Amino acid sequence: MSLVKPQFLIGAAASGSGKTTFTMGLLRALKRKGMHVQPFKCGPDYIDGKFHAIAAGRESVNLDIWMASEAHVRDVYARYAQDASACVVEGVMGLFDGYDRMKGSSAEIASLLNLPVVVILNARSSAYTVAAILYGLKHFSPKVEVAGAIFNQVGSPSHYSYLKDACADVGVADLGYLPKMPDIEVPSRHLGLTIGKESEIDALSDRVADGIEQYVNVERLLEIATRPLDMHDTHPVSPIITSDGLHRPRIAVAQDAAFNFLYKENLDVLSCKADVVTFSPLSGDELPQADYVYLPGGYPEFFTEALSRNERLGAQLRDFAEHGGRLFAECGGMMYLCRKLISREGDSYPMAGVLPLECTLEKMRLHLGYRTAQYRGMQLKGHEFHYSSVIQPDLLPSEVSQYNVKGALVDTPLYRYKNVIAGYTHWYWGENDFFKLWD
Repeated sequence: MSLVKPQFLIGAAASGSGKTTFTMGLLRALKRKGMHVQPFKCGPDYIDGKFHAIAAGRESVNLDIWMASEAHVRDVYARYAQDASACVVEGVMGLFDGYDRMKGSSAEIASLLNLPVVVILNARSSAYTVAAILYGLKHFSPKVEVAGAIFNQVGSPSHYSYLKDACADVGVADLGYLPKMPDIEVPSRHLGLTIGKESEIDALSDRVADGIEQYVNVERLLEIATRPLDMHDTHPVSPIITSDGLHRPRIAVAQDAAFNFLYKENLDVLSCKADVVTFSPLSGDELPQADYVYLPGGYPEFFTEALSRNERLGAQLRDFAEHGGRLFAECGGMMYLCRKLISREGDSYPMAGVLPLECTLEKMRLHLGYRTAQYRGMQLKGHEFHYSSVIQPDLLPSEVSQYNVKGALVDTPLYRYKNVIAGYTHWYWGENDFFKLWD
């Protein structure tokens, strides 16, 4: 089955070129046209996907060739793309930047999915020299089709004329530009999802969309990016079959401003295999009746007082854990399960107290990178991104060893206390059975 529609990847020569800002504006501009546009994000990043969802009104989906197989990435893309009228994939870093040379790069994903690339080039301090950059991007890999270019931070129509000449001489479609615009900076990644920011992101999407509608040839972009969607590899997720044919497990998933780092594919897989009910620790919710509890990552450090006040939920989580309840927590969720959380300023806040650990944001340091581990016969793959640290982590030894993309041992723990499994890594469950963690 093939469906013809505009579908393309937005790439760049380097990070900081304006990919996310442009993607948000374009998603909003296409939504204004009445299009049902499906956003995607290359790599493991959660936050850009949240920006996409606000701009497009449709959840973004991660495409990551390190965390998942090529066949699975093709399947995921086709499955989420099939009912959209256009698909926009935001790349990661520079076009050919991967975890190992090109591996895992935006270029590799574009090649895998047969997507044309539209590059965003920051022209703030250059003119005709962009011809050399475009030539290199276009010819570096025959598997990658660089179909068009859009220029960011353009100073004037005269400045743009040099950039148009560069496109013409290289043979890349000139799709327009964005001038230097005030107030279009994307919020800090560490602050990007907190309460009060969504309205700012919504307004930012509108401002960039206004600029795109004025200076970018959107119709031409959609025209050169229109091609058939390959549905050959698409397979629906199979629901779980129980021995008695009756009972489906029930899983309670925390979802609010403090706990919202959850891959869409993860939640969709869980929804196919269990009845999912959500609850909000921030709102004072009780723990729902469930067979499993999932506390995803997020920003508990920005809501320490509210989380501390929900003593009833903390007691319920402790009771659930002490009686063998199956509880899984990632990063921010793991921080919430600790005895206390210490702020950057040194203030201490009691948390749920399920784990015999304390977590601190003093002397903040970024911990970042892909992670893999062997657990219960599964090769787990995920990504670590956090600023906090566990105080005296040896109080609860790690259940398994974790490794980075080069195969080097890292000190990232995966804790187990009774049936509680928790750690800093955000795991991807698209090709593993979440429920086998407790086998």
